[in-house]
Amino acid sequence: MCYSAQVRANYQKLVRQYGAIMSIEEFAKLYSFDPAKARPKTPKGMDDAFAKGDTPAEREVWEAISAWNTEAATKWEKELFQQTTRLNNAQRALESKPTKKAQEDARIAANKIAIAREKLSDLRRTEPLPRDERIFPGVYAPVMVMENDRRVIKPMRYQCRLPGWNEATERQYPGTYNARRDKLEKSWRELFGYQHGLIVADVFFENVEDAEGKNQILAFTPRSGEPMLIACLWSRSPGKDGQPDLLSFAAITDDPEPEVADAGHDRTVINIKPEHIDAWLNPDPSNLGALHAIFDDKRHPYYEHRIAA
Repeated sequence: MCYSAQVRANYQKLVRQYGAIMSIEEFAKLYSFDPAKARPKTPKGMDDAFAKGDTPAEREVWEAISAWNTEAATKWEKELFQQTTRLNNAQRALESKPTKKAQEDARIAANKIAIAREKLSDLRRTEPLPRDERIFPGVYAPVMVMENDRRVIKPMRYQCRLPGWNEATERQYPGTYNARRDKLEKSWRELFGYQHGLIVADVFFENVEDAEGKNQILAFTPRSGEPMLIACLWSRSPGKDGQPDLLSFAAITDDPEPEVADAGHDRTVINIKPEHIDAWLNPDPSNLGALHAIFDDKRHPYYEHRIAA
């Protein structure tokens, strides 16, 4: 299962490269600042793209993101002060009378200080890094869909909430960030043939066991250097109590490419050809065979792998 991916998170580049338009309304709903609610989990690369927005609507979204960043900075600065105080107290205690408690306090405080400093550094950093575009289940990403015969970019959460589900149901089935091809006409029948999407990604990550049975994370990258056009299904779940609707998606996986199987994993995302984008995004539910034909004609770049950091 593709548990993580490095996506093209900059919506402006997706708009230019794929002739799409952006659903600014959906982005504005997602980022709307409310100190009483939790910040949405979004990749920094998607956030920072709005800093270069040209329109008033984009600038309003950036103002909301900046408000979230200010709140986060305040939180991490407070954490940094508290843990620095804790570390200083522990070090003084160790100088006078070493104890296990003081040693543990010093260790924990040092770890939390490092985390707080990294979080603050990321909030202030303007130089992009590859990890800024990495997503995990529960994190939002720009997804391309078809709407009124136009390619549209919308922000969606990576972990699909199927039609009729609620949060409780979702917790019982946490693996719905991927949709197996052999289950599309069963478990995913309400979405397959109806609500199709596409994410553009450069790397996908998998958990595999090494020769000693220990888990390791492998990063798979097309040797061709071309971005992957990963076929997805998506769903809109009505919001409750005035909250916006939840847009969520799952990446479709198929039997593994030989080199992926050799590396120890049993699934590979479906990387469709560029000429099939519109047919995939505008499906005919009465002709599912045509959709499977797109899968059968998918791209087969050699996926090189490395141990991820």
